[in-house]
Formats: sequence, structure tokens, C-alpha cells
Amino acid sequence: MNQFQYKIQGMDCAEEVALIKKVLLPVVKNDETCLQFDLLKGKLTVNTPDQDINQEDLASIIKKTGLHAEPWIESELYPDHRKFGYKEIFCLLSGLSLLLGFFYHAMMEGWLTALMAESDMSDSPTPTLTVILYVITIVTGARFFAPKGFHALRILRPDINLLVTVAIIGAIALGEFFEAAMVAFLFSVALLLESWSVGRARNAIRALMDMSPQNARRIEVSDDDKVIEVLSPVETIVPGETIVVHPGERIPLDGKVHRGITSVNQAPITGESLPVPKKQDDMVYAGSINNEGAIEIEVTRPAKDSSLARIVRMVEEAQSRRAPAEQWVEKFARYYTPAMMGLALLIALLPPLIMGMPWGQAIYLSLVMLLIACPCALVISTPVSIVAGLSTAARSGILIKGGAYLEAPAHLRAVAFDKTGTLTEGKPQVQKVSSLNHHDETLILQLAATLESRSQHPLAQAIVSHAAETGVTLSQASNHQAIEGKGAKALIEGKPYWIGNARLARELCQRSEDQNVSNDQHDFLTSTLEDALSHAESVEDAGHSVVILGCDNEPMGLISIADTPRVGASETLLKLKKYGIHNTIMLTGDNQGTARSLAEMLGINEFYAGLLPEDKVDRINDLKAAYGNVAMVGDGINDAPALAAANLAISMGAIGSDAAIETSDIALMSDDITKLPWLIRHSKRTLRIIKQNIVIALGLKIVVLVLAFFGIAALWLAIVADMGASLLVISNGMRLLRGASTKSGIH
Repeated sequence: MNQFQYKIQGMDCAEEVALIKKVLLPVVKNDETCLQFDLLKGKLTVNTPDQDINQEDLASIIKKTGLHAEPWIESELYPDHRKFGYKEIFCLLSGLSLLLGFFYHAMMEGWLTALMAESDMSDSPTPTLTVILYVITIVTGARFFAPKGFHALRILRPDINLLVTVAIIGAIALGEFFEAAMVAFLFSVALLLESWSVGRARNAIRALMDMSPQNARRIEVSDDDKVIEVLSPVETIVPGETIVVHPGERIPLDGKVHRGITSVNQAPITGESLPVPKKQDDMVYAGSINNEGAIEIEVTRPAKDSSLARIVRMVEEAQSRRAPAEQWVEKFARYYTPAMMGLALLIALLPPLIMGMPWGQAIYLSLVMLLIACPCALVISTPVSIVAGLSTAARSGILIKGGAYLEAPAHLRAVAFDKTGTLTEGKPQVQKVSSLNHHDETLILQLAATLESRSQHPLAQAIVSHAAETGVTLSQASNHQAIEGKGAKALIEGKPYWIGNARLARELCQRSEDQNVSNDQHDFLTSTLEDALSHAESVEDAGHSVVILGCDNEPMGLISIADTPRVGASETLLKLKKYGIHNTIMLTGDNQGTARSLAEMLGINEFYAGLLPEDKVDRINDLKAAYGNVAMVGDGINDAPALAAANLAISMGAIGSDAAIETSDIALMSDDITKLPWLIRHSKRTLRIIKQNIVIALGLKIVVLVLAFFGIAALWLAIVADMGASLLVISNGMRLLRGASTKSGIH
């Protein structure tokens, strides 16, 4: 596949996208996935299987739509919509000539005569200079939409530009120069407002990009062996180099603290309200703010791969994943516009032929119908809301991968949670080491820590940390083997040791029945196993997790470990129920007693314990069958299969983790579970605003349509209604940029 990227001048809404699709789909074998549009940047990416086509050929094809394509330059930033450009100049000229034309008519004929003439209530002729000024209004106002309209006619793809162009030509043919001029000017204003609205959405992304400084203080050693700070562009700094950040400055790159102690405001990245203490070897992230002492940072990622850069990139890519509401609006407009054109044609023909209505009156009424048919406000209503919703979520530390996933939380019926690290702090601690048959407790801890030293499981890390804190040194192990979902085993000093849950202990110890052991030895092993399992069950009933250590067929001891519920977990579950999610489920590989104790403590409806990764997938499928739309909340690594199986995958603590971002549809950049209710509320609010926008866009059209049937609506009134609807839906959608705080998870 050949890939070509273009900057498309004037690509601000779905109408331009539809035109480009019409001419390019034959080039890419009618495969829409080969065309990727980024309205925020005005960027088009074309992947074509045709090896003979080149970049100039594609640009020529795009030119047929009336749009200009030029090769994309990757360094281009988001354009600033506040700059005064050609659109603003032509729109201003159009408005000035319209005012001058009317004022000249008023001075020559008087205000009342001019108003009556322009309202079609007088037969007095319009002065020639006024007509000339109105023609200037039409030419300057139609500069940016009439060419697109003619190109739309050429490719037989009627759009809003064609409708307005036909209406203007029809008004001129009827001698209604004021009406034609008013329509041209008002529609040019509408297009300018639409461009500005996309510009505001672009600024939301620019604000994310501006969080990261463009320069950093690189630490270097001068020729006379003095340590100096050199201000360098962030793109020139590579991993392994050291930079310094002073108090009050933004951190320019991801890295770990090499020297110094401070606290960091990570709210721009994670939405966390409180400063986070940082010391040597702690990770810090680009875009966060250094509050106190100066720190030296060893850079771990280049600028293009920083956490902030990945957030911006994901928000950009999210534009291509259209929400269901957005797809519905596009399909509706695809059939709505031709249907309204057909209706306008019938209105122009049937009343004169059947009812004897004057042809001029019927044609004028049909032109009003054409302008009412403009789906501009309807088409722009959804994408503006989606972009605003995605940007606000990103600013709040919630990375949503597309409009489809922004809508999904509003439709959830159930949420399944992983236990460790999601509902609990994920930092379990050893509570007690218990011996069986008088084995030394220090030896049990030493062997257990040795077996668990290679595991990243939270329970394993708790044992290793406890051994280090108590001064226990690890032994040498060989043939180390992890047993998924159960534990681990290895050879230590030539003996086969193992550690794991009750299931593993039962499997390994009961093998003695198949081995050549004496009856006394068999009874001893059986009794020891029963003691171990009984002890484990009593500890689990108290809400602790238990691992059993053994050698060959003999259990040697137990280690009880406890985790604490995450702060705000119980409150979060209550708030989820307030938002209509009454089914909360916990999935865990932990034991039944620990799971039951935590579920009762937090108020969870259902729990499933002792699950292997594949078991979690089965439970998710069962929940989907029972409830419909189900979300899975996990850490994005250990729970990847279950996350993939759910209707919506939400990962916790994704900051700095590529795996968590890749395996989820929504990533909570911090470990703050209280953001889940905010996410549900934000999704419901976005859907509500989208529905409001659709009602506004269609409702105003229906009102003008009724007025048109009674002969009250004029051409310019139809444009004013469309422009007013566009303004209303844009303003309504932009309310999402003022998102509620996530600090408490529910506002």
C-alpha cells in the first residue's frame, strides 16, 4: 500500500469529507478504511493499493471537489482560527457591499420605499448602483461555496453548497437581487462561524500540546569541567540525558528523578487534585508542574513518545472513530438532502400546473425549501460535541479512544472490576508467617521470597518486600517455573520447592497417592495437607489471602497477606448506582473468603473468586448475556483477556504504561477509581447535548418549513434560521469544554 498525506484547505465539516470520499473511493477500490480524515488538522491520509498513482495524481483528483490539497508537513501545528484570513476578508467585503447597496437605495428612494422594495411589496425598480453592489455582495460572499457547489453537481453529489448556489441563481433569475445578496452574505457568515467552531475544537487540542514546554535545560559539562545548563529544544534531547527543572516550571519530558526532592502537580495529565511527592528514582511526566525544589531528571522517553504526546496523539486518532450518533446523522443527511431537493422541485412544478399558482411564486417557494434543506447545523451538531467531550475528558486525566467509546458509558448496565489494584490499593502486606510441623518461620519466609522473586504479582511482591524489611536474604534457585493462576516452583539446594494457592497445594500433595510411600508417610502427608487447608480457610474467612509453601509432597508453612480497600471505592460504587448502574461485579483470582469479605465491605452485588485469566473471560461473556452492555475495569496488563471480552474496557493507572493504553478503550491516567462516576456522567451529558442539538437543528427547519407553506418565510429567513441553528448547536456543544471537576467523581 502507498500512503500519501495532504493538508486540505477549507476542510472543516462532513460535507467536504463526503465530497472527497466521492472522488477518491474508486481509487482505493471503494474501501473507506483507506481514507483517514482529521478535521482538526485539516489532514487527509490516503492508503492506495494502486502502485502507479502518485501524490500529484491524487491532488488533481481532489481538486475536482473544489478543494486544494498540498503535501502534509508533519511539523505543522494546529492552525490558529483567530487569525484574520481570506474568508474573513471576503465575508467583510460581502457585508459592506450589502449595506452600501441598501443605504444607497434608501438615500435615493427613502427608507420606507427601500424596505418595501426589498420586501417585494413595491413595484419600484431597484437603482442600478444598488444592483451592482448586490452583485458584488453575491460574488464575494459566494467565493468560498459556489465553486464547491458546481463541483458537487459535476460528481452528482448534491450538498449544502449546491443548494445555496442554486437558490442564489434562482433568486437572481426572479430579479430578487436583495434576497440573493442576503443569502450569499449570510451563508458566508455561517461558513465562517463553522470554521471558527472547528478552530475552537482545534484550540482544545492546542491547549494539550501547550502543556509541554518546547525547550529543556540540558545539563552539560563545559571545557573547564564546570556543570552548566544549556537551553535546548526538547526534540534534540535523547533518553539517558539529564535535564534540570526549577520550581514553578513545567516538566518538559518523561523521566525519573536523578537528584532532588519535590512535589509535582500532575493534574494536567492525571486530573489528580493533590500534589504528588517525588524523590530519587520516582517517575515524572511531561506537562506536569514542579512545585518546590529544583530537580534533576534522567530522561526516559523522547519528546514524541512522552505521556503527554501519547495523550494528544490518541485524542487526534479518536476523531476517526466515529460515534453511533455521528454515523446516524451522516446517514440521515445523505438521504435527507436529495429528498428535500425532490420536494422543492415538486413545489416548483405542481402548484402552477394543478392550482394555477404563478410560476414566479412557486419557484420562489421552492428556493426557500432548498435553503431549508441545508443540513449544515444538523451535520455539525454531533462532531463538535464529540470533539469537545473528548478534549475535556483528556484534560481531566481520562483518555477516551473515540466517539464510540465516549457514548458507551452512558449505555452500561453492569461494571465488572478486577480486585487487586482496582478495588484495593494493590499494595498488600504480609500479616503473619505460620509454620507446619515445626519448620523454622525464617526459613519459610526465605524460601517463599526466593520462589516469588521473579513474579510481578502483588502478593509475590509483598512477600519479597517483607523479606527485605526483616533482613532475610534470598537463596539460589534453579529451574524456576511460573504456574499461571496458581503459583511457582523451583529447585533450591537440589530440592523441589513450591509456593501457591490451595488449589496448587492440593494438586501437588495428593500426588503422594500415586507414589511409592509407606502408609505412615501417606497418613502424615495427608494430615499435614488437611491442617494446611483448614488453617488457610480460617485465615481466608477473615479476609486475608494465603499462600502455602511446600517441599515435594509436604506443606511446610503458610503466609497470610492482606490488602486494603482503595480510598473512595465504596463511595464510587454507591455513585455508580445513582447513575443507573445497579449491577457491580468483582472478578478475582483470590480465595472465596477474601472476595466475600471485600464484597460485603464495599457493597458489591456479585463476586467470583478463584478465577484464572480464561475464567474471567467466561464470566464476562456470562455477564454480557445477562445484562447486555458490560464494562471491565482492570490494570490493562493482567486483565487483558477480560478487558478485550467486555463491551467497554477501562484501564486504571495508565500513565507511563503503553500496555494499559493499548488494551483499553478508555484509560484512567491515574489510579483514581472515583473518576468512574464522572465518566458515566460526562458520557450521559454528551449524549444529552447531542440529542438537544439534533432537535434544535431539525426543529428550526420545521418551523421555517411551516412558515414557507403559508408564504411567510423569505430566502434570507431560511438562511438566518440555518445560521441560527448552527450557532446554537455549536455553542451548546462547546458547553462540554466546561466539563465538571473530577475531584470527587460526581458533580
